[in-house]
Amino acid sequence: MILSGLQIKEKLGKSILIDPYSERQLNPNSYNLRLHNELMVYNNLVLDMKTPNPTSRITIPESGFQLETGKLYLGRTLEYTATEEHVPMLEGRSSIGRLGLFIHVTAGFGDVGFRGYWTLEMFCVQPVIIYPGVEICQIYYHTIDGDFIRYDKGKYQNNQGIQPSLLYKDFQ
Repeated sequence: MILSGLQIKEKLGKSILIDPYSERQLNPNSYNLRLHNELMVYNNLVLDMKTPNPTSRITIPESGFQLETGKLYLGRTLEYTATEEHVPMLEGRSSIGRLGLFIHVTAGFGDVGFRGYWTLEMFCVQPVIIYPGVEICQIYYHTIDGDFIRYDKGKYQNNQGIQPSLLYKDFQ
């Protein structure tokens, strides 16, 4: 079952953390998260799963930044989130999708216990100008049935910013 917006609000500071939080971003069954002002791109055209891939950072100016097609941009949410007893999930906002901008290529699923910023895997079907602080995606929460093991340590837990792929650690 998905939590309603009122349930999300009720659980804030208890089993759900969203920082910073604004009542204005609360929806009937989700919460809008904003885009930070930094992006990361991979430097190489061919990426190797078994090795760290070099990246570069781009600052999104207040005047906007144009995303190119055929290129993956990693961004992150402005908000830090944590959940203790619900499964967090991320989706792009429909207004963003209608511009042809995908917010997560495959990774919109979180684990119970995840703490950190959400890395966004952004890809566009035609050039689009993005802006820092735009409400770019929404987080919603599922209840979990039965006993569970809380995610408390992993490659992406307690991150402090954009996270490139750390898949290479699985090969070590």
